[in-house]
Amino acid sequence: MHSNGPCVTVSAAIRLALCESDPRAKVMLARKVARDWRLGQLDFVFDAAMPETPGRPEAPVLLAPGQMPKRGKAGSERGRIALWHALAHIEFVAIDLALDMAGRFGEQMGRSFVSDFLGVAADEAMHFMLLERHLHTLGSHYGALPAHAGLWSAAHDTRHDVAARLAVVPMVLEARGLDVTPTTIARVESVGDFRGARILKRILDDEIRHVRFGANYFEMAAKRLAADPSELWKTLVSRHFPGSLKPPFNDSARLAAGLSRDLYTALA
Repeated sequence: MHSNGPCVTVSAAIRLALCESDPRAKVMLARKVARDWRLGQLDFVFDAAMPETPGRPEAPVLLAPGQMPKRGKAGSERGRIALWHALAHIEFVAIDLALDMAGRFGEQMGRSFVSDFLGVAADEAMHFMLLERHLHTLGSHYGALPAHAGLWSAAHDTRHDVAARLAVVPMVLEARGLDVTPTTIARVESVGDFRGARILKRILDDEIRHVRFGANYFEMAAKRLAADPSELWKTLVSRHFPGSLKPPFNDSARLAAGLSRDLYTALA
């Protein structure tokens, strides 16, 4: 028992946040679990199983990638709202991806892994709130439009293997964000949305750090398997990621995140 009451395990706190379906409540719980862990109020015990699927709000309706409606012209109000809604959805799912990473693999990977990915979850929660608030300034809100159903599937497909999860989620999916965000920043600046551009620059800086965590822990996982990291990465990505990696790549941001060019261009 802690002096401040009954001990709570880190896995139980993570599970609670994962199972929450209300977006704002999930944000608060993700930030709380990160803070409580940082303050030493959660025990490094993994007695709670992670859910197969996290809690989801009734809206947005989730559609298969092929069923998603076209966004409309970039400069149009409809196109702008669709863009910010899609970005908010990516960050909302990213909260769960980071929580699940810490809760599912933390026991085998250790305390610093839990610290880093709970920190990522808190960042993603903050990003979601910034994007949600920005949607409100455009007269919309998260849940107003349908959203992409495929974002969780990469996590589900790699739930038994930390190396596969790290290879696909931070080192492919999040790294893709490093590639496309600068173009998105230029696009929103071109329609005079400088506040939106500032939000995206903040997110880009944080995502470089998130991808670096993924790359570092992937290297650690490869060492434990006595495997060559780049060969293991190529094998796991080919097995668990449908399709090829598409250029253009943001080589400087990827390098800052610990991804070498010869690694990913081999699969492009």
